[in-house]
Amino acid sequence: MNPVTHAQLDWDDQGRPHSRVFDDVYFSDKSGLEETRYVFLEQNRLQARFAALPAGGRLVIGETGFGTGLNFLCAWQLFEQHAAAGAHLHFVSVEKYPLSHNDLQRALALWPELSAYAEQLLAQYIAIHQGFQRLVLANGRVTLTLLVGDALEQLPQLDAQVDAWFLDGFAPAKNPDMWTAELFAELARLAAPGSTISTFTSTGWVRRLINAAGFKMKRTPGIGHKWEILRGEFLGWPEGTLPPAKAKPWFARPAAIEGERHAMVIGGGLAGCATAASLAARGWRVSLLERHTALAQEASGNPQGVLYLKLSAHGTALSQLILSGFGHTRRLLEHLHRGIDWDGCGVLQLAFDAKEAQRQAQLAEAFAPDLLHLLDREQAQQRAGIDLAQGGLFFPQGGWVHPPALCQWQAAHPLIDVLTHHDPLELHRVNDQWQARDADRVLASARVVVLAGAAEIKRFAPSADLPLKRIRGQITRLTQTAASEALATVVCAEGYVAPARLGEHTLGASFDFTNEDLTPTATEHAGNLAMLREISEDLSQRLGAEHLAPEQLEGRAAFRCTSPDYLPIVGPLADHEAFQQAYAVLGKDARQVPDTPCPWLPGLYINSGHGSRGLITAPLCGELIAAWLTDEPLPVPASVAEACHPNRFALRALVKGKSAPGKERL
Repeated sequence: MNPVTHAQLDWDDQGRPHSRVFDDVYFSDKSGLEETRYVFLEQNRLQARFAALPAGGRLVIGETGFGTGLNFLCAWQLFEQHAAAGAHLHFVSVEKYPLSHNDLQRALALWPELSAYAEQLLAQYIAIHQGFQRLVLANGRVTLTLLVGDALEQLPQLDAQVDAWFLDGFAPAKNPDMWTAELFAELARLAAPGSTISTFTSTGWVRRLINAAGFKMKRTPGIGHKWEILRGEFLGWPEGTLPPAKAKPWFARPAAIEGERHAMVIGGGLAGCATAASLAARGWRVSLLERHTALAQEASGNPQGVLYLKLSAHGTALSQLILSGFGHTRRLLEHLHRGIDWDGCGVLQLAFDAKEAQRQAQLAEAFAPDLLHLLDREQAQQRAGIDLAQGGLFFPQGGWVHPPALCQWQAAHPLIDVLTHHDPLELHRVNDQWQARDADRVLASARVVVLAGAAEIKRFAPSADLPLKRIRGQITRLTQTAASEALATVVCAEGYVAPARLGEHTLGASFDFTNEDLTPTATEHAGNLAMLREISEDLSQRLGAEHLAPEQLEGRAAFRCTSPDYLPIVGPLADHEAFQQAYAVLGKDARQVPDTPCPWLPGLYINSGHGSRGLITAPLCGELIAAWLTDEPLPVPASVAEACHPNRFALRALVKGKSAPGKERL
């Protein structure tokens, strides 16, 4: 992966940001707002289109060049002024050189009339890293999907239908690499029928290239120092050129669910609460079923989880998901009480052996320093506040989280009905409704159901074959001492120890692949204490660990739920037997792509298999489920969504000549 590079700015005597890379200003200090409104809002007829949106309707705007966010804020302001209360705005923008938070704040201070919107953007403009970044604004009414990186690397991975394009960026003479036929072909691929487009330039070769991509552009009078600009509409993929490849049928989007927007979510942990919250933010009514007396009673119930990124330097699907998910969760946490519900104290991963040190060095080269950087032993000790045997990799935006607090905040939406003591054992489809039943008792019913109960989803026939494995983990609670108060950051080796929350440190977690009993054991407590000594002998002494009797310690155990490839399982479910029949040819030739629609189970989705990464992956996967259900831009690259798709196991089984994906080895 390429580490993100922030915009390198100088500020002129009018207070305007000037790009050193492109030797140009981002906007006019005299007519910046007027130009944005005229070129992008008026030429795309946004006022009328916003006003025409029905309750529950959505308009998707795509933009090349987020810059200072001025176009986005102006579009948002217009949307608030003219759109119905239940409508939604989804803004997708790509930016190669994102501004730092301080630079963005300074730039947006030039526009006081946009301050109400700028303040919301700035509050969420944190943990912005490479790839897809999802920002949820205005209580879910406005969504910003920011693609950080080169446009021709990011846009081909976008799964979206864009209603209006803002073709922005530095002028063609300053930034010729952006104004290319390849870029315009991507805009055409992503354009919805009748999509509009506008840009501030009227350069003839730009107009001809955009026309060649399938748009019909025409010159129109400009504004200010711009004599002419271009606006147009998408007519369709041009004849004589190969159309873009369709999504493979097993990864294509199911047909939209018509009628009442009511979903039933089974499982009240991180995955279930996140899914419920994402749907509720889009106007869905949600019945959230939890079998226990309260939310977050199983793996999501630990007092402290770690907001920690286990990444790959090679840009794997899992690594991309983790990077996007980390930023999303980190932004959500801003809504919670810091110090009690979470703390961004940073996470230190110790370089406990040569192999780990080598891995960390590779990561430090692949990612930006504000995401992670190496610390030598002395620097690590200063950061952690305790003696350590080695340095390691530091994540300054990481920290610890109290997962139940996140679950409770997400489930507090007024459209979510939390139903505790509801333990469905069966799913039945009756007419166009899914019924969750406990024997003859119908607990709830809805057109849409999302299975989010970790490995418990295997109790239901449609998901019984999915290869999910439960792994027991136990944490140990240690009372804070006067000496242990010095611990200033989460420290990890094979396990982790966190600074105290409400007078207690959390230490763990063990891994047990065979024990099905969730009663905490002295053996596991002893193992956690040994793990503590490996992390830091000094901290172990500060906590008086040598005097603690494992059989007297307190803690809790829960099951992590993981898949064979360690990716979560997120997306729509298909009828297993019909799937096998529809795509049986893959068993003979894996290169075949039959023109056969996938036999989806209407309205049935899954969000599970998050393992020990649920804090980072589950909330973003809630957004992914919502995007599937509402036909909006996906919050992750298409390749990542496919890598997480439930159908991947059935496909692999077919190719290998097997019939049951659940029989794959874990």
